[in-house]
Amino acid sequence: MPQITKFDIAYIKMAQEWANLSYCGRKKVGALIVKDRMIISDGYNGTPSGFENCCEDEDGMTHWYVLHAEANAILKLASSTQSAKGATLYLTLSPCKECSKLILQAGIKKLVYLDDYSDAEGIHFLKNHEIEVLQLEKNTLFHKEYKTQNDELE
Repeated sequence: MPQITKFDIAYIKMAQEWANLSYCGRKKVGALIVKDRMIISDGYNGTPSGFENCCEDEDGMTHWYVLHAEANAILKLASSTQSAKGATLYLTLSPCKECSKLILQAGIKKLVYLDDYSDAEGIHFLKNHEIEVLQLEKNTLFHKEYKTQNDELE
């Protein structure tokens, strides 16, 4: 079973803060992509550039064009000189099926997340394609007793 590092805890807390930047009312999701202990991209769920920052319709349903946090982070990398190959993705909510394909295609090798999305197929897909998946328990994130492994750079 994979061990949790103090860096996993720190980055997931940062992803939680990033989620707070979302304009979505129903669900705020944050993402960080980290490689060699450097944040190389970030994202939160929201509308595409140039759209009004309103994620839900008048019935409270999410607009179909809202981008998920992980998709935003991966797309941001596409316009940079960085690569997600071998990186770790920190997410406040497990990915959907569509975003799981993006994660695999981007070359991300590890996913650390907090809450479960309503459909677990995305997680199953990643596990079946040799992506290391680790869920952190939200209620233990802020306890100093949280047991971590030796935090040497891999």
